[in-house]
Amino acid sequence: MNDMRIVERDVSTAEIKINARDVNVHYGTSHALKNVDIEILNNNVTAFIGPSGCGKSTFLRCLNRMNDTIPSAKVSGLIALDGEDIYDSKVDPVQLRAKVGMVFQKPNPFPKSIYDNVAYGPRIHGLTRSKAELDQVVETSLKKAALWNEVKDRLHSPGTGLSGGQQQRLCIARAVATSPEVLLMDEPCSALDPIATAQVEELIDELRNQFAVVIVTHSMQQAARVSQKTAFFHLGNLVEYGETGQIFTNPRDPRTESYISGKIG
Repeated sequence: MNDMRIVERDVSTAEIKINARDVNVHYGTSHALKNVDIEILNNNVTAFIGPSGCGKSTFLRCLNRMNDTIPSAKVSGLIALDGEDIYDSKVDPVQLRAKVGMVFQKPNPFPKSIYDNVAYGPRIHGLTRSKAELDQVVETSLKKAALWNEVKDRLHSPGTGLSGGQQQRLCIARAVATSPEVLLMDEPCSALDPIATAQVEELIDELRNQFAVVIVTHSMQQAARVSQKTAFFHLGNLVEYGETGQIFTNPRDPRTESYISGKIG
């Protein structure tokens, strides 16, 4: 699976980072996600769109085993990261989440300093050998999150004292500090004002040079702006997946067309 390649019109040669086959999720007796097949490409932003309750966040949480934390959740099928089954019993979910970082809907900085928020992951995973190395990781991560210049003089102030947009960029810095390979974002801009949203969207575009980025969004405009690939979910099914421009201008499935045009949602 590692040597699989797929040629795109908008990217020269994109590598398959995550390969999902026949993924089903049940919450107790509720069948929340049905037979999902998808290939997530490296160095692309993939947007998951669809009405509330359609399964897009459920599927996103499968990609770093966050559904493991829900007692009633049962996931079946194959999800492979670089060809390795992430649900294999040998895979440690904590280590997996260092590789597959996540940013949530509401900014959720820890009640710690800005520095300690970013240093948390590298510390618990033992990724640095000295204070100087850790300092460098914190600085690099804050720069990647376009936050360094705003906070470099107050690294030991509480992260919770930042504005909403800054807090969300701090959470992005915290997610990238463990050098993940994939970055998952669950509606990362829904709690932000338009200016902060624009900053985060610009950041997403830069981050795809280093990671595979997957974003769940309610905003079709946001999906159109930031993503190269779009997946439309409806009633637990992955209805359509393709190049973002094609999905929005020439969808193949009438349900996609109905959602894009506002008839369902």
